[in-house]
Amino acid sequence: MSTDQHDDTTTRVGKRAHGFREWFRRNPALNLAYRIGVGVIGAVVLVGGILMIPYPGPGWLVVFAGLAILASEFSWAERVLAFAKGYYDRWVDWLKRQPLAIRLLVLAATGLFVLATCYLLNVFALVGGWFGLHQTWLESPIFGHGG
Repeated sequence: MSTDQHDDTTTRVGKRAHGFREWFRRNPALNLAYRIGVGVIGAVVLVGGILMIPYPGPGWLVVFAGLAILASEFSWAERVLAFAKGYYDRWVDWLKRQPLAIRLLVLAATGLFVLATCYLLNVFALVGGWFGLHQTWLESPIFGHGG
């Protein structure tokens, strides 16, 4: 597909999406329902992303996706998205400038956080049980002991 064809397709899709949204805006009840739907979906994605931030993986990507969903309807979310992107970029730039020891310390802290969460959620006892390993020290103080 050439660049011109891609631009034409993108423009058509954008116009269609804009027309679709305008159809909802014409009816106050549908508009409210649409905004509530966007708010709920965006909030669920955002909260899921926030819960994933401390873990290796796409936590920040999911946070940005949730904010982008919310920003499609709410101007406050657009401002928060810009702030969060700036904050994230500053953190990554700062981390890149640090000596290897600091970067390894951040990596170790992330690993400890993951291990602590797995322990508290009883993951070690669960996996140990799959292999017939039933040790009380593997059990979570929250969910262990059959809880």
